[in-house]
Amino acid sequence: MDRVPLSEADGHMAELIDRVENGEEIVILRDGKPAVKLVPVAEDVVTEDGASAPTPSGKRPVRFGFAKGQIRIADDFDAPLPDDLLKSFYGLAPDEEWPDQWKGMPG
Repeated sequence: MDRVPLSEADGHMAELIDRVENGEEIVILRDGKPAVKLVPVAEDVVTEDGASAPTPSGKRPVRFGFAKGQIRIADDFDAPLPDDLLKSFYGLAPDEEWPDQWKGMPG
């Protein structure tokens, strides 16, 4: 990755763009500090299922609302768990009493 001062980049932008189009990444410095990173623009490719293909960074763009109407959350999804199931998360048998340090804890 090449680093170019802004004063130099200003007069050579076409050359820098050519280099980026050929696969280079270039950082433009302002006052010696990175200010801008020049990278190629990825075309927005859509796959057969309608999802966007990964960008050069490897991340897929977010498609908000893609599961609208496909997910249902039960009215009682946040209701307290039955005691026997809750005990199993703590390694206790269903008929085992709660240890003193856990009595009175929320859950």
